[in-house]
Amino acid sequence: MFLYYILALLVIAIDQLSKWVVVKTMELGEQITVIDNFFYLTSHRNSGAAWGILQGQMGFFYVITVVVVIGLIYFMQKYARESKLLAIALSLILGGAIGNFIDRLFMKEVVDFFDFIIFGYDYPIFNIADSALVVGVILVIIITIIDERKEKLKNDSTAQSNRN
Repeated sequence: MFLYYILALLVIAIDQLSKWVVVKTMELGEQITVIDNFFYLTSHRNSGAAWGILQGQMGFFYVITVVVVIGLIYFMQKYARESKLLAIALSLILGGAIGNFIDRLFMKEVVDFFDFIIFGYDYPIFNIADSALVVGVILVIIITIIDERKEKLKNDSTAQSNRN
């Protein structure tokens, strides 16, 4: 279990280091082209959540993040021991949540910098913590679907056995 907390700490460290580099080397709003018309590094700040919703609601984010972190640690201790993939997913979510929490706590805003244009859509600018959160949540969804299918197959085979 200890290794999964190390993974969360690694996400936090990479997230905070990347944000520090952006803050120290780029002006707010500055954009560096990585792949023209697709990927840019753009120094951006967000005082809200994804897509800029709930701007300036720091008290709300503090409470929600603390609740989420406590819940994640509980789930990691209780359920993730049985599934390495679930432990990894929860570690990514934990690291991402804490990474953005650190920004909100100390700067009252989150540093974002990954800027993609996908099929003409200028996707909202995000960071490493956001990426870890998204990957972690997608993994949890996949795990849930797989577990539900396994449970359905088990129930179907039990029902079939009972009929015979």
